[in-house]
Amino acid sequence: MTVWFTADTHFNHAGALSLYRRPFGSVAAMNAALEARWNGVVGPDDDVWHLGDFALRMTPADAAAQLERLHGRKHLVTGNNDPPAIVALAGWTSVQPYAELVVDGTRLVLCHYAFRTWNGMAKGALNLHGHSHGRLKPLPRQYDVGVDAWDFRPVALGEISARKR
Repeated sequence: MTVWFTADTHFNHAGALSLYRRPFGSVAAMNAALEARWNGVVGPDDDVWHLGDFALRMTPADAAAQLERLHGRKHLVTGNNDPPAIVALAGWTSVQPYAELVVDGTRLVLCHYAFRTWNGMAKGALNLHGHSHGRLKPLPRQYDVGVDAWDFRPVALGEISARKR
């Protein structure tokens, strides 16, 4: 089992194409590419921590179907664009605004937003976040795991660690 991290998929959000300069010709193409790239790396028994902004302007039924098509056990760390209907989807294994966990001996602090300081920062903990779409200069041991920073797919801790600062 692998633990994956991602954020800011913005499924069905037409504005994401221009706002974040995504290289897709349409919302349908973006949705299909995000799903294919997710399922291309994530296995059915893997865990995925989605750090907010899953989908916009999607009916609850369509959002539930989208979530169901994605591999893995999905955990949501809520973002500013996750309305109650997204948060309430039955496909989430867990939902919370903030999480701390240890993966492969590395302490992680997860939130949709990047922190200036975080729990365990002085002891080597990493801050994983979304929200900034790859546009924020990070602090040491801080990583944007959003799709715009990782070729539109979830990323594993080994890849994140390879970019150590």
